[in-house]
Amino acid sequence: MSETHFGLIVIGTGPSASTVAKKSRGEGKRVAVIEEREFGGTCALRGCNPKKVYVNAADLIDRVVGGRGKLLDYQKVKIDWQQLLQFKQTFTEPVIEKSEASYRKKGIETFSGTASFAAPDTIRVGNHTLTAERVFIGAGARPRPLDIPGEKHVVQSDDFLELPDMPSRVVFIGGGYISMEFACVVARYGSHVTVLQHGDQILNSFDTDLVSQLSEYCAKHGVKIYTQSEVTAVNQCGDQSFEVNYKKEGKTLSVNADLVVHGAGRVPNLEGLDLQAGEVEFGDKGIKVDAFLRSVSNPRVFAAGDCADTGKPQLTPTANEEARVVVKNLFTSNSMQQPEYDVIPRVAFTVPSIAAVGMSETQARQSHDVDVHHEDTSTWGSVRKTGQRCAGYKILIDKKTDLILGAHLLGPASEETINLFALAMKFGLTATNVKSTLFVFPTFASDVRKMV
Repeated sequence: MSETHFGLIVIGTGPSASTVAKKSRGEGKRVAVIEEREFGGTCALRGCNPKKVYVNAADLIDRVVGGRGKLLDYQKVKIDWQQLLQFKQTFTEPVIEKSEASYRKKGIETFSGTASFAAPDTIRVGNHTLTAERVFIGAGARPRPLDIPGEKHVVQSDDFLELPDMPSRVVFIGGGYISMEFACVVARYGSHVTVLQHGDQILNSFDTDLVSQLSEYCAKHGVKIYTQSEVTAVNQCGDQSFEVNYKKEGKTLSVNADLVVHGAGRVPNLEGLDLQAGEVEFGDKGIKVDAFLRSVSNPRVFAAGDCADTGKPQLTPTANEEARVVVKNLFTSNSMQQPEYDVIPRVAFTVPSIAAVGMSETQARQSHDVDVHHEDTSTWGSVRKTGQRCAGYKILIDKKTDLILGAHLLGPASEETINLFALAMKFGLTATNVKSTLFVFPTFASDVRKMV
């Protein structure tokens, strides 16, 4: 066998790519992994894990401030940005140091550089030309091009997580997960924060009423949110300052900043892959795959995660489930398996966090006779006891079947509590089943019984 021929070539080293590579190697396949950046992937190095370190700092500040005069007293509490960066690096640097070595230890050959197809079964990387029986693409996503004058002045989220300090005026372009999570951190640090959202709602995949409640709370903590605001240019005014131009209601306006951060969404990271040469069909939402996560145009190729057009939320749990299925389907000669997505919970780690699973209120009303349970719970004892001041919920229940159609949470521990609703919905538990379950008290989970 040629030294450059593999059973499997894996492009990327994120959650799905890592699983596919290592499990395939464990089944005896000769595997090559290609990574164009540091080995370890976005989630471990530039996404979920390091981001949560920053959010935890902001959440801690929020709780301490909320508890002042009740739970504790203090002279001054603040985020030390350099200290926060150094602590974050204790999580990311070991990944960089050990990730590539972990592949090699398993007998997986590693290549650094940008992968590109030279033929349907051939990949080029640097000076190497590799062939394979199967190719798996788990290249993830990258920030969406802004296509505006001055885009070079805008810092991407990857770079944001490496900043040694934080200036006093920060503008976020876009009002999605990245912008709102980081905006909450920067505001608790003490900087002036502006969020410019093109659409009419920030965090548009979450419940409108809870987002409005969160927006009001953010405003009280120094986050200015402007919706229906289209950024048109970023102009450098001096060595360290910028003017961000935007259009709102037909008017051209501007806001000054010392730092401008890209939070306007991400797109599949397919640039440079030369998918046409690989006969791999793709579109704006990623590589087109069938129900088995196989390319619809090249059966040698599989894809999963943020770079695959599956119509599912671009989340780590989604990628993990898809990787599980890809491993089973790559080399099978029997019937292939499909992902079991069921209901996929999601959360934005704002301060406080906001979470959802299942249908929105609009979707539920269109297809069911629905009972809507909605309340602002900011004054509930479970919230006040922790020094926190913003919480709410909206639960959607089918009046006919008593099944939970959707759950929407805002407030402390919502990122954990939402999992109870996901479990109930996956296994068809009714609202009555949930209400009759005895939870430990006092906990945020015990509040679920009052919500349903």
